[in-house]
Amino acid sequence: MIPYAKPVLLVAMAASLSAGGWVARGWYEGDKQLELTEDRIAIAQLIRSDVSGIAVQVETKLAKLKANERVIDRGIIREIERPVYRNVCIGDRGVELLNAALRGEPATGSTEPSGEVSGRVNTTQ
Repeated sequence: MIPYAKPVLLVAMAASLSAGGWVARGWYEGDKQLELTEDRIAIAQLIRSDVSGIAVQVETKLAKLKANERVIDRGIIREIERPVYRNVCIGDRGVELLNAALRGEPATGSTEPSGEVSGRVNTTQ
């Protein structure tokens, strides 16, 4: 008999047992993972069926309801007339500036007064 055959057989047997244990452990872990995945899928399907049942109930109740309320949106225009606007005379250029401001356009031309401005303030109403 070969003198080193016994140690070689022992090493080969140990290697095959280790490999077999490794494979068996992989099967076991894979089986556990598969079981966990199947449980999660079953729970997800149960939740989906519950939610779809609720959705069907809501849809049937909404279908039975009829709109009995109408919303009427009416804009209210308020015109405010104040004495300060009535007592001031504005020239053509001032009217153009006010109209441009109402339209949201920038003022054209100079915004400085063309002549001398009095320091008197009109306080009559």
